[in-house]
Order: sequence, then structure tokens, then C-alpha cells
Amino acid sequence: MRAKTIVLSGLLGSSLALTATSARAQACLVDDPTGTPLNVRASPDGAILGALHNGVRVGIRDETRDRAGNRWAYVIPLDGGKRGWVFRAFLECR
Repeated sequence: MRAKTIVLSGLLGSSLALTATSARAQACLVDDPTGTPLNVRASPDGAILGALHNGVRVGIRDETRDRAGNRWAYVIPLDGGKRGWVFRAFLECR
């Protein structure tokens, strides 16, 4: 996998550095231990676009880490739903 660094600048001059790696599509299930739907975001820790319920099958198209080291995955639901970035720890992949 090739890594690339992305820097996002906010309205207040703050920035968030992300390291992204291209990942082959990997099929996973949403498995959010909080029991609430998993937020789907426009960017890692960004604006919420929608949510996915536990058990929804998704394909991972990209993965990254934020500055705090948290893992994020860009997912596409395999049976329809909102695509975007989710907290990687809440996906069960085999």
C-alpha cells in the first residue's frame, strides 16, 4: 500500500494531518458496541452525513489515521446506504 499525507485546514486556521493508505476493498460488518447507529462522516471526525446500523455490510475503500492515531475507514455500504468515513474500530472484518 502507498501512504500519502493530507492536511486539511479549518476555518479558524487549525489543521488536521491525516495519513491515508489505499486499501483494497474489504468486506466488513458494522459492529458499534454503543448500540447506536455508526455515524458516517464527510471526513475523519468531520461533519455527519448519516448513519449505519449494526450488521450492515460495507466495503472498505480507504483507511487513514488522524493525528491522535485513531483509525478511520472510508466505506461503501454493499446493500445501499450512506458512504463516507467511519471509526474503524466499529467494523468487524474477516
